[in-house]
Amino acid sequence: MGKRDYILVTGGAGFVGSNLADALLREGERVIVADNFSRDGVRMNAAWLKRRHGDRVRIETVDVRDGARVRALVRESKFVFHLAAQVAVTTSLDDPALDLETNIIGTFNVLEAARSMLNPPGILFTSTNKVYGGLDDVAVALDGDRYVYADGRHGIGEDARLDFHSPYGCSKGAADQYVHDYSRIYGLPTVVFRMSCIYGTRQFGTEDQGWVAHFGRAMLRDEPLTIFGDGCQVRDVLWIDDLVNAMRRTMDSIGTVAGEVFNVGGGHRNAVSVRGVIDRLRQITGTRATATYAEWRPGDQKVYVSDTTHLERVLGWRAETGWEDGLEKLAGWLHEANLDTAMVPRGVLAEPELASARAAVAG
Repeated sequence: MGKRDYILVTGGAGFVGSNLADALLREGERVIVADNFSRDGVRMNAAWLKRRHGDRVRIETVDVRDGARVRALVRESKFVFHLAAQVAVTTSLDDPALDLETNIIGTFNVLEAARSMLNPPGILFTSTNKVYGGLDDVAVALDGDRYVYADGRHGIGEDARLDFHSPYGCSKGAADQYVHDYSRIYGLPTVVFRMSCIYGTRQFGTEDQGWVAHFGRAMLRDEPLTIFGDGCQVRDVLWIDDLVNAMRRTMDSIGTVAGEVFNVGGGHRNAVSVRGVIDRLRQITGTRATATYAEWRPGDQKVYVSDTTHLERVLGWRAETGWEDGLEKLAGWLHEANLDTAMVPRGVLAEPELASARAAVAG
């Protein structure tokens, strides 16, 4: 085999990365999963990928701040999905230096590695809607138990004003602009995905990141929920398989979409309030988890809905999974995927079911 037979997925053992890597491997690709294994659940995801795909997946323990290691892996790759990042707003507030080094320097290392090559690989970078800040210039109104855009718009387009808010927003926003500008200035074939709320299987969420899965897990444990703000804030949730589909389409079309920036989310058809998500999960799980309220977090938008028109037009893509069905699929996976009895209340899974779940998730 040649030296550039691999697709590199940085952060590849995380929630999005493991789902993407699995899809690529099932299509016959060879994948390098590079991860620093600092987050909960990622070792489990890496083991799952290895058991499913054997030698066609390479698992590399790499921190993207290590420029030499990143350069070596990029040089082996025909395409790079750069997903590795510090992803939590509260962590960025506690340790802004780590946030900067991971999100800006790590991304810079990937870009410079590609720029040093005669025939650089395509690069897809996962950015965030947080680059638009609090969207204070967009009026919102309370409609029942959810906020809506007061001017009736369906969502936020890529031409919205950038307004980095919080160290996390600053670091991801800076990286976003570096990736976009390296296409403009150096001709690198890069694409930026400014993502909304992604949820789905293999997500081990926390209240600060991956909140949909976090709520589902808390309900299965019969634990109380914490809602930041009033719960009427709205997000356009996107099922993981729909995101992976968009990523694969981008890779296949990199020759025509290089230099693009896309807002990626569930769109107005999948816009739902935090309270709406909780109510649906309660309905699915049959639990009555209590909720308490905390202060709004810095930069938290009352409404964020992606206008995905540009992505749909250029790639012929659209979100296929409705949020209500997606939450049902997520709850089913969470129910089966609990690997220890501490993750669920006693009696939710009998021992034979628990053993079966362990085996299924382990692959």
